[in-house]
Amino acid sequence: MDINSLIEHYGYAALVLGSMAEGETITLLGGVAAHQGLLKFPLVVLSVALGGMIGDQLLYLVGRRFGHSLLSRFKKHQKKITKAQRLINRHPYLFVIGTRFMYGFRIIGPILIGASRLPPKIFLPLNVAGALIWATLFTSLGYVGGEVIGPWLHNLDQHVKRWIWLVVVVALVWLARYWFKRRESKRQD
Repeated sequence: MDINSLIEHYGYAALVLGSMAEGETITLLGGVAAHQGLLKFPLVVLSVALGGMIGDQLLYLVGRRFGHSLLSRFKKHQKKITKAQRLINRHPYLFVIGTRFMYGFRIIGPILIGASRLPPKIFLPLNVAGALIWATLFTSLGYVGGEVIGPWLHNLDQHVKRWIWLVVVVALVWLARYWFKRRESKRQD
């Protein structure tokens, strides 16, 4: 089995699982795979949206159950945590959807939201909407990126051969230079 058939057979499941933990890279790669024709674009969007939504929902539930005890351990950051929770209560729509796009908030954001006691009936639809927006955006970026790197991927074998030759030539030049310097220093001794 080659890599393309593995992607075709297990790609959607890998996207769901991968986007539960780490989203952007997996989603971009899903977009590239869709561009290459290995996966279908709408199913890539749905897969990564589902994974992202499940991951955030689980973290939200952790925040609802254990949030206060978890967050109280971060003594140095209590002012920031309190400020974030006030922001969540004032602007839940922006915060729940925006958390996906805030660098460094992917894990802590849903926990903060759960700890802020935002009701599940508000969080769930916002989580679904945010996941769909995020998945569409990053899958599209990967798809467009596939346009750029697609021709390069098809010629990967030739690129690898060129890089190997370049490394060999650079190594030979370096070795020759090293040999001449050692030889010169031995003559001077």
